Amino acid sequence: MTPSLPDWLQYHADTTPERLALVAGAVEWSWSKLYCRTGETAARLAQAGVGYGDRVGVLLANGPEFVLVVHALMRLGAVLIPLNTRLTAPELGWQVEDAGIKLVLHDEPNAPRARMVTAAAGIPAISAQHVTETQGRGGKDTSRNVAVAHHRRGNTIHPVTPPRSRSIDLSAVHSIVYTSGTTGRPKGALLTFGNHWWSALGSAVNLGNHRHDRWLAVLPMFHVGGLAIIFRCAIYGTPMEIHSGFDAAVVNEAIDRRGVTLVSVVSNMLRRMLDEREGRPYPDSLRCVLLGGGPAPRPLLEECARLGVPVLQTYGLTETASQAVTLAPEDALRKLGSAGKPLMPTELRIEHDGLEAAPGQPGEIMLRGPNVSPGYHNISQKQHKQHDGWLGTGDVGYLDEEGYLYVLDRRDDLIISGGENIYPTEVEAVLLSHPSVLEAGVTGLPDARWGETVAACVVLREGACTVPEELQAYCREHLAGYKVPSHVEVVVALPRTASGKLMRRVLRERHAAA
Repeated sequence: MTPSLPDWLQYHADTTPERLALVAGAVEWSWSKLYCRTGETAARLAQAGVGYGDRVGVLLANGPEFVLVVHALMRLGAVLIPLNTRLTAPELGWQVEDAGIKLVLHDEPNAPRARMVTAAAGIPAISAQHVTETQGRGGKDTSRNVAVAHHRRGNTIHPVTPPRSRSIDLSAVHSIVYTSGTTGRPKGALLTFGNHWWSALGSAVNLGNHRHDRWLAVLPMFHVGGLAIIFRCAIYGTPMEIHSGFDAAVVNEAIDRRGVTLVSVVSNMLRRMLDEREGRPYPDSLRCVLLGGGPAPRPLLEECARLGVPVLQTYGLTETASQAVTLAPEDALRKLGSAGKPLMPTELRIEHDGLEAAPGQPGEIMLRGPNVSPGYHNISQKQHKQHDGWLGTGDVGYLDEEGYLYVLDRRDDLIISGGENIYPTEVEAVLLSHPSVLEAGVTGLPDARWGETVAACVVLREGACTVPEELQAYCREHLAGYKVPSHVEVVVALPRTASGKLMRRVLRERHAAA
């Protein structure tokens, strides 16, 4: 028997219809209104030819429309393909072709690229506004039930009956989410409803689910970290506040004045939040800042500890539907720098040379559980790096004596110089502790004598002035000689993915070109 669940959106619309579900600027929707608007959107998508199993590309910025489309495609049994709004037309075109997308939904800012890509692929491009809009649209709830939507053909408006909610087959593929591509061409990870369900439940078991929670969605929703918030809030029955982009001052105001209790960010976002705040404490209502996107700089974590910011480092991947390992709130200070323990029911182990590593011994992080993707689209199982259900993440870390995970780096980013292993994040942490440095990125470069040598790019704080030689001297005071960067370049910005991850591959290309 295939495991299934009732539609979680309908459940909250039935049990707590008037509770707040979504806030985005002037828009405030209850669960009842969100459920009705989802039905209307699903009806319009069906009129556009979207049916069960169809793959639909979504090229949208964060907003209520994105949430409606996610839930509407779920209602129809179609497969969501979130498309990165920062990609170029050729990059998008490759994903559209690779995923076998039937049509692309877009907002107005992304319309030119959407039309260019879909014209080349011979598929339709449809404005998301046309499928999510309703007559008399407003921010506040004006009615509890809207039984029939309307679809305009020519000058005639035809009634469209929203499709009924279907039970959720946990084994069915909900979405194909392309990896961030920090080390090469992105891969389309297949994520089932079960993957999203177990990821959300594991997070709730760790963090708790409070009646007055409000989750701030500022990570892009085309990334698994932002998409996961849509699922968590729909499953938990708690509201989400959506920001179309990241603005440190606006995020801080939402925490101070609008009751945000949880927020998911990456390191450079948190750094900007603290800088904008200038030492002012956060209210007690903020109970968790989930910090993902790669190993966090230790100086940043130490500053948060001094200020009492409730930061919980987390580790996850696209292939695990976001979080897989997260630090428990009570361990935030005791295990500073740790990503924590695996969320229930995820399993974790460290492999070194094919064997389980001893405590403290670095190796590849391996994960297994119902939140782990069953595979990649258009890639054979042999290439999926899974053995007996264990996913090889390609990341390097170790477990301490108590079983807490410490993430060191991507295995592909490891620098081996003269036979010595150098983890870029260790060098970055030292550079970031320099008072003039705002951001740092470290990578390895080919070297005839040592095999590889360390190279760094840094972004300076506003008004700061320093030279590469000063930063190299500072590193010599804190690092072994073979870890000191032989090349340091001051840059305006570091190359990052839309989710905030540092793209070391691009750093290597820049240094090589220089």
